[in-house]
Amino acid sequence: MNTGIRKKERVQPSARIGIFSVGYDKYWTQFPGLLEELLEKERAFILKIPAGESLEIIRFGMIDSPEKAYQAVEDMVKSNLDLLFCDMVTYATSGTFGVMLKLIRCPIVLIALQPMKTLDYTCATTYMQLMNDNICALPEFAGVAARMGRVAPDCIIGALYEDTQVDKEIEEYCKIAKVLHSLKKARLGHIGHPINSMMDMHTDPTALTAFFGLHVFEYEANELVDYYNRITDEEIREKEKQILNFFDTPQPVSDPVSMKLRKEDLRVSAQIYAALEQFVELRQLDGLAYYYNGADNSTEQLVMSNLIIGNSLLTAKHIPMCGESDLKTLVALMIMDRLGIGGSFAEFHPVDFNEGFVLVGHDGPHNISIAEGKPVLRSLKKYHGKPGCGAGVEFKIKEGPITLLSINSTYDGKFKFIIAEGESVSGPIPPTGNTNTRGLFKPDVRTFLKNWVRECPTHHFALGTGHHADTIAKVANYLNLESKII
Repeated sequence: MNTGIRKKERVQPSARIGIFSVGYDKYWTQFPGLLEELLEKERAFILKIPAGESLEIIRFGMIDSPEKAYQAVEDMVKSNLDLLFCDMVTYATSGTFGVMLKLIRCPIVLIALQPMKTLDYTCATTYMQLMNDNICALPEFAGVAARMGRVAPDCIIGALYEDTQVDKEIEEYCKIAKVLHSLKKARLGHIGHPINSMMDMHTDPTALTAFFGLHVFEYEANELVDYYNRITDEEIREKEKQILNFFDTPQPVSDPVSMKLRKEDLRVSAQIYAALEQFVELRQLDGLAYYYNGADNSTEQLVMSNLIIGNSLLTAKHIPMCGESDLKTLVALMIMDRLGIGGSFAEFHPVDFNEGFVLVGHDGPHNISIAEGKPVLRSLKKYHGKPGCGAGVEFKIKEGPITLLSINSTYDGKFKFIIAEGESVSGPIPPTGNTNTRGLFKPDVRTFLKNWVRECPTHHFALGTGHHADTIAKVANYLNLESKII
C-alpha cells in the first residue's frame, strides 16, 4: 500500500548563540554618549553573523558590573546555549565575567573588534581610546579563567569593519555551534552489530551519550524489511528515475566482479531506498549505522546488503549513514556535514609509491554531494568480504584540499579525534564499483601513514572537502576530548 509519507529534505535544527557586551559602569557618567556608541558597536557585530545559517540569536544586553552579571547568568543558563559570544566593546572588569566562567558550560568566545584600524594620533582623546579599547581586558579575562579552573576562552581580534579574517572566524564559530547543537540533539539509529573480529568498531552507546549528548536507538533488521515489503511499484519507479537521473551506468572495464547495472539490481536498490527513507523519516533519525548478515538468500540479507545507493543519497541530504556498524565514524560524518564540508565514509586503500599518493575510499555508503563529476553505478557479482551482491557506487571526491577525521575509543573509555589535511589530486581510479580518491599527504605518503597509525585511529574515517583541521580540533576541545592533527 502507499504509505502517503511526504518526502522532503530534513531541515537542520537551529543552534542557539547568546550575545552580550561588557563595559565598565564608571565610564557612563564620565563620558556622556559613550554607552550609546558602544551599543552601536555591538549591533554592528551582530550584523556580521551569517544570515540563513540555522542560528537563533539571543541577546543579553550590556553587562557592566558584577551585579548585572549575576542577574544575566541565570537567563543564560536557562537558555541552553550552544555557544556564547562576549563582545568586548571596551575595557571591562573581570567581575562581569567570573561568574559566567563558573556557571556556564557552553563555549565562550571573546570578541575584540576595533571600529578604527588605527587611532588618529594627532587628535586622539581618552574617549577615542575607550571606543577602541577592545583588547584591553582580554588578558584579565584569561587570567580569571585560569583562577576558575577553566582554559582561556578563544578570542577573535581584529577590525569591526572591512576585515575578512574576522568574518571568516565568526562564520567558523557559528558552524561549530551548529555541530555542538546537532550532536547533543542527535537521534542515531543502529541495526545489527560490528563485523565479527573488527574490534576497533565496538562502541558503547552510553559513552556516546556521555561525551556527545546524542542518543543511539537500537533497531532490528526486520523492522526495515517490513517497510521494504510495503513499497509500491509506483514508489519503486519514482526512485528508479531519481537514481538514473543522478548516476551514470557505464559498461564494465577491467574488474570481472563488476557488470553494467542490471535492471534487477536497480529495482532492488530503488525499493530499499524508498523503504529506508520512510524508516528514517518516521523515526526522525539524524543518522544510521548498520551491519547485518542475515540468513543466506533471505530478504533480510538482500535488504541489509543493498543499502549503499539509498544511504549515499540520504547522506548527501544531511542524514549521514555508516556501514560496518561504525557508530564512531557516523559521529565524524555528522560533524563534517554540519560544518558544511560533506563527510564521506572512507578508509585507506593501496598506495601508489611511484606518484606518492594513497587511495582513500570504501564500498559504501558515500557522500555523493562532494563527488568529482557524475557518480557511477555498477552491478557487483559480490561485495568483497561481505554477504550478498548488487549495485555499488563509484566516484572520487572533488579535487582540491581535503580533511580526514577518525574518532576512536581510548583505553580510559573516552574518545580521541585524529585529524589530517591533504589534497585530492586528479587521475584515474580503479573501476571497481567503490569510491576511491587519490589522496596526497605531507611530508610524504610513507611518513604520513606512519604518523597516522601512531595515533591509533579506527580503520574508518570521515572524508570531507577543504582544510578544516583547526576547526575540528576546536570541536573536540569544546567536547573535552583529546585531538591530534597529523
